[in-house]
Amino acid sequence: MEIRPILASLRKHRIPALLIVLEIALACAVLCNAVFLIGARAGEIALPNAIDEQGLSVVTLTGADPDRAASEIPRNLDALRRIRGVREVAVLNTVPLSGNGWNSNFTTRPDMKPTDKGSINSNVYLMGEGAGRALGLRLTQGRMFTGEDYASASMGSSFMPETHVAIVNQRLAERLWPGQSPLGRKMYVNQYWYQVVGVVANVLRPKQAGAGLPGIYDAAFFPMQPTAELSYYVLRGAPADRERIARQAEDALSGLEPAAVAEGKTFVDIRGDYFSGAASMVWMLVLVCVVMLAVTAFGIVGLTSFWVAQRRRQIGIRRAVGARRGHILSYFRTENFLLSGAGVLLGMLLAFGINLYLMQHYEMARMPWYYLPAGAITLWLLGQVAVFGPAHRAAAVPPVEATRSA
Repeated sequence: MEIRPILASLRKHRIPALLIVLEIALACAVLCNAVFLIGARAGEIALPNAIDEQGLSVVTLTGADPDRAASEIPRNLDALRRIRGVREVAVLNTVPLSGNGWNSNFTTRPDMKPTDKGSINSNVYLMGEGAGRALGLRLTQGRMFTGEDYASASMGSSFMPETHVAIVNQRLAERLWPGQSPLGRKMYVNQYWYQVVGVVANVLRPKQAGAGLPGIYDAAFFPMQPTAELSYYVLRGAPADRERIARQAEDALSGLEPAAVAEGKTFVDIRGDYFSGAASMVWMLVLVCVVMLAVTAFGIVGLTSFWVAQRRRQIGIRRAVGARRGHILSYFRTENFLLSGAGVLLGMLLAFGINLYLMQHYEMARMPWYYLPAGAITLWLLGQVAVFGPAHRAAAVPPVEATRSA
């Protein structure tokens, strides 16, 4: 297929050709960045969490008398254990993805301050006895807390546990002691120090808390006796029983603590609520992509159909001098390929520029390079599909009818 006649024809129709190029460029730029954002948000929603999410039910109890926590928490736990299907039950200060985060900056030297560079912000999980089993934590090194650890644990005046043992997850261990075993090492917060006795698989924080997505796995666990800070009751059972257990546990605590407010949820619902905003953004961006591609396709169809109508005499002459249907079809497909090529080249530059702007002003990550050719190929294919109908109508014009319309 000769390119020069196509280029000559496009020069005669500069405005329609420019409109198609700009439309494809805009679609390519938006598509690349939207798909990148969809992938990022979908990956965030699917973040792994090393607990038994499917079997967990959680009941929060707010408004209970803090002075009676030491006696009422054991009573509440006994009542929850009697619920049919409950295998493990425990109480914590918070749970992953609850949105209620306890955070502190840990250091590896006693002379460092939490505000010093090199300190690591981490979530603080205060665990009642048996919480590791209730959550389904997976120990990778060391040991879990013992009865002796719980017996010596209490709450300090600055909302840090008065104990000297801690368990960290793998992510926090790697950040505090890269390339080293964390067992037996100490971490510090002001006057408090904690010796690491165990490492568990990565557990998500209750919320990102300014740490960004890379820091959502930084978490440390501490033993704690029954105290007012422990208000999240975690019950573990079979996945099929979790909704019933959540309802019955809420009813049980409401009956035991009539002045307090008990709210039961499955952990699956907690996760869904936490990522609901990200899920909504994913669907919105998917809709934007679909609409943008549809508008681009219809634009190509409309302008190509207009060109076919305008060039009926030209098509008829070519058919009359021997051009076959395949030649006409190839002509319009090549023309669209050239226009799409110019559009996607401009679109990739726009996509890169938009990504740089988002990085500078909205703390977005850099878009991987392979999104650009992927977007280009998508728009090229879309152009070929969109031009298929008008090109076939052009190829079907009979030579005699085309010349009579001159």
